[in-house]
Amino acid sequence: MKFIVTLSKGEDGYILVECPSLPGCMTQGKTKEEALINIKEAIELSLETRKAHTLPMPFEVAEVEVAI
Repeated sequence: MKFIVTLSKGEDGYILVECPSLPGCMTQGKTKEEALINIKEAIELSLETRKAHTLPMPFEVAEVEVAI
């Protein structure tokens, strides 16, 4: 699965990163690399939590096979 994330620089110098597809899924890091590692973990935890509590996914996921 691929997610678009947004990065911005916080007032404290940390890199803030958010996944708009998953409301509330955000984190930060001292560097861009650290922030991206952290958001991957945050996304995984968000998806696991939603699945464990049978919460709806805020996006559509579909796998479609097309023959040509």
